[in-house]
Amino acid sequence: MSTRRSYDRVAARYAVELSGELAGKPLDRALLDAVAESADGLVLDVGCGPGHVAAYLAGRVPVVGVDLSPQMCAHADVPACAGDMTALPIRTRSVSALVCLYAVIHLDAGQRAQAYAEFARVLRPGGQALVAFHVRDAETRTGQEKTLTRWWDSEVDLTFHFLDPDEETRALAEAGLTVTARLDRTPDPRVEHASDRAYLLARAASASGSGS
Repeated sequence: MSTRRSYDRVAARYAVELSGELAGKPLDRALLDAVAESADGLVLDVGCGPGHVAAYLAGRVPVVGVDLSPQMCAHADVPACAGDMTALPIRTRSVSALVCLYAVIHLDAGQRAQAYAEFARVLRPGGQALVAFHVRDAETRTGQEKTLTRWWDSEVDLTFHFLDPDEETRALAEAGLTVTARLDRTPDPRVEHASDRAYLLARAASASGSGS
């Protein structure tokens, strides 16, 4: 897959450039803190990259990462394995919470539906999922996509989808995940790509099926 090969190629540089990014993202840290506080067991970082988000969580909860790129996983300082988010190598109802930051952006609508169904499958009843994605930037409107063919010094073939939070809320609901909170924010160009972003916090149905 072009996405896997592309991230394998840039993994070492990515780990250097982005490993400390959370230091400049107080809202991201606050949301991760909220997920950690609500978790009562294992937390799964889907699309973990070099494991910097998982490492932040690891100070307070047990965490494991999954990423499409084996080379990304090799740079992680927390347990991580290579895997596809549309077919997670994780047991059903085995994680108490899940985070997925800027990873579903590489999937089309059908693939995202599969990924959300997998999120619902692996979460325990009442477990929370935090999903973040790009909404728009100066060149790309919501619902459009852009392709990157060179990243740093490497040739890549990556497609980035800019997503509509309302549509993703509906897609999560169809998978059995009810959005309970949403945060929209503008970018900080000093520490990240200049795109508007959205964060959706969703909850798996409780054992009684009430979703509370």
